[in-house]
Amino acid sequence: MSILTPHRGTQAVYSINPVAKIGAAFVLSLTLLLSIDWVSASVALVLEGILFFWAGLTPKVFFLRTLPVWIAAPLAGLTTVLYGRPSGQTYAQFWLVHVTDGSIELGVATMLRVLAIGLPAIVLFVTVDPTDLADGLAQVLHLPSRFVLGGLAGLRLVGLFLDDWRSLKLARRARGVGDSGRIRRFLSLGFALLVLSIRRGSKLATAMEARGFGAPGRRTYARESTFGWRETLLIVIAAAVALTAVAVSVSTGHWNFIGG
Repeated sequence: MSILTPHRGTQAVYSINPVAKIGAAFVLSLTLLLSIDWVSASVALVLEGILFFWAGLTPKVFFLRTLPVWIAAPLAGLTTVLYGRPSGQTYAQFWLVHVTDGSIELGVATMLRVLAIGLPAIVLFVTVDPTDLADGLAQVLHLPSRFVLGGLAGLRLVGLFLDDWRSLKLARRARGVGDSGRIRRFLSLGFALLVLSIRRGSKLATAMEARGFGAPGRRTYARESTFGWRETLLIVIAAAVALTAVAVSVSTGHWNFIGG
């Protein structure tokens, strides 16, 4: 088992229906996108940080999984500080760069907002099994089975990309064409992987059609997908975190509605 793979037995939220996890992430994201202020994002981030202890992820797995968010958030904040809407006192100005009180506050709010939206989304989705997700989409949300099964097959193939990339690198090196020109080699490998993926997807689609996965009519599923009190509780907790963040922001006068 990989160090990045959470252990199923220790996952506090692993058995919760993936539909509820999608709903909880949607509630948090939608609410936090309504305003650009640092107060609501900070409150949401603090409350989410407390809840992360019940996700069942070790600190190492948590930080490795969320590393892209930790990198993207400061970059987004820095970009906003340099090129955001100027207001208040000016600290630096050069061509398009204009650092002011307003751009700094906006940059901090942007960074915190990226963290508050990205971290819980990754923590929730890292505990999602593709088959459980497909069962939930089909049985709880009643999405078309053709769409659900096609998406499940696609998700199952994502894990093969890394193996294909390594195999292509070894094959090219064995032929003596993979030892120089990093950029050219990367582009060449990317194009080869794209062609290989298209061919594999076409074969998979033909095989699934031949086995009747695209046939009309109601389908049955081997495992029942239920939506019970745990799923409801998760969405209620997400809504409570979002509402608390909004209430604190409004009461302190920092609420900054994006449409205002």
